[in-house]
Amino acid sequence: MKFFFNSSSNKEALKAQKKFIFKYGQHKPKDADVIVPIGGDGFLLKNLHDFNKFNIPFFGINYGSIGFLMNVKFNKNLEKIINDSQEIILKPLEMKATDLNKKVFTSIAYNEVSLMRQTHQAAKINILINKIERIKELICDGVLVSTPAGSTAYNLSAHGSIIPLDSNLLALTPISSFRPRRWRGALLPENNKITFKVINYNNRPVSVTADNTEFRNIKNVEVHSSKEYACKLLFDNKHSIEEKILKEQFYS
Repeated sequence: MKFFFNSSSNKEALKAQKKFIFKYGQHKPKDADVIVPIGGDGFLLKNLHDFNKFNIPFFGINYGSIGFLMNVKFNKNLEKIINDSQEIILKPLEMKATDLNKKVFTSIAYNEVSLMRQTHQAAKINILINKIERIKELICDGVLVSTPAGSTAYNLSAHGSIIPLDSNLLALTPISSFRPRRWRGALLPENNKITFKVINYNNRPVSVTADNTEFRNIKNVEVHSSKEYACKLLFDNKHSIEEKILKEQFYS
């Protein structure tokens, strides 16, 4: 089995990378059977953006803080663990945004697409699902759409629902919403297309961020799940990702 080991700048992660390369060898990403990011969830996210074009599975090893999407450190045979691993298909979000000058931006997000107010004034956002208006005017700091993989990140801090990785759902979550006062978000089948229209965008400017890529002064945003950019995540069968998700939902 051919590996590409990629490490974050963490000292312990760098040491682990050297040990893995010494034991298993190192190949170029495009020639590898498995890409092994060594770090935290953020570093895995970077690897997904950088290397998913090669259509190779990812087996992350946690040398970060939380590492929700990473596998725990181990001293066993890596090839055996990967051969016995559980595979999860992660479909990212595909985003299309238009700014005040009618310039169009596109991007991919493996965690979330989030709209945020740019000034002290709250944003006013109209929300449509499959071209049907569901919220006429959301007054808020922002709103986000999250994949299952991103549901334990920004989405969770905004009090959104945690979603199992194989659920084929998206989380639509308001960020510090003022009106409608009782709306706490929604879970949507991943085949839905979500459209955000910024109300009064000249006086209440809004930015949009797809993972770490930001665009400012946005008028409208379209978001949908993308099969084209889907990637494969591998998890050690002895440390179930389903169990991680259950524990996270009952953690206080």
